[in-house]
Amino acid sequence: MNILVSGAGIAGLACAREFATRGHDVTVVESARRLRLTGTPIDIRGDAVEAVDRMGLLAKIRTQRVRMSELTQFIDSGGEPVARIPMAEVSDSDDDIELLREDLVLILADAVPDTVVVRFGDSIETLTGDVDGVDVRFESGRTGRYDLVVGADGQHSAVRGLVFGPEEHYLRHLGVYFALADLPGEARSEGANSIYNVPGRMAGVFRYNGKAVAVFEFRSEPIDYDRNDLDAQKKILIDAFSGYRSWRIPELLDAARADPGFFFTSADQIHLPSWHRGRVVLVGDAGYCPAFLSGRGTSLALTGARFLAEELERCGNHTAAFARYEARQRPYVTFAQGRADSGRDRMLPVTWAAIASRNRALANVQ
Repeated sequence: MNILVSGAGIAGLACAREFATRGHDVTVVESARRLRLTGTPIDIRGDAVEAVDRMGLLAKIRTQRVRMSELTQFIDSGGEPVARIPMAEVSDSDDDIELLREDLVLILADAVPDTVVVRFGDSIETLTGDVDGVDVRFESGRTGRYDLVVGADGQHSAVRGLVFGPEEHYLRHLGVYFALADLPGEARSEGANSIYNVPGRMAGVFRYNGKAVAVFEFRSEPIDYDRNDLDAQKKILIDAFSGYRSWRIPELLDAARADPGFFFTSADQIHLPSWHRGRVVLVGDAGYCPAFLSGRGTSLALTGARFLAEELERCGNHTAAFARYEARQRPYVTFAQGRADSGRDRMLPVTWAAIASRNRALANVQ
């Protein structure tokens, strides 16, 4: 088949690799000008490990493994450690592999066959489907006709919006926002990753791959903002921490102000009754974002790509393949989305008393 994949992130690259190695003609279109390599370390968990093994990528992935969780501690206002993440939850088993997002993206990109056409700086403008295919018009003015269109374009999927309607119909906001800023002055420095809490907020410093970043999370009801307005996003973060000057919060906010690569997002889930319509199907965050709090978005992207490719090969027609893909993937999505609330409560206690209680509980766990 002639398949169009929207998005060159983890889900899109995995789909391109899986489809092309099974003989399909694949085109990937990505709105960004290049691969997005930024982001904190991610996890490949459970059956997603088997998925990358079957892709032939597990050995490469293991060579890039990091162990961030083993070096992460909660601290007090003086920077002194008060608790650690329990060792039972640390990613040190064969069923849980932690690595940098950049490394996984590059491994997947390198595994995409040369037959795949990848177009950066373009995106889908309209989709018109019939029983035999999908006509696509792109923002660049290009047009094309495809047997299938795969929306792997992330939490704010343009494909989902065109086919399933406005995002707000399917979005569940989990009450948390996340921000990331570069700390060039601490690059190559050593030390544990530090997390400091004030009520409903977290500021931290993480070190990995020879760099350091300031990490922020805070609780909030939905905020209406322009995802393309960096200054507006920085102001939201600064306002959220207004009045808090303990530990290194002012310094880390200064780093956020100065960082041209500042990253800001919300913890949202996408809940759809079905992930396909006609000849269009969704994979990864586009169809079932579990939110970063679950720690399982990457794993869902990888199993989703694998299951969809396997079912297209097995069934021979897209209608049956899409149904079988959903049946296989749905239990993983339900489990992952159910994990997000516990992650929020651990990282963002809502009162000083709750922070102290969390720290006491963790201090007694080895």
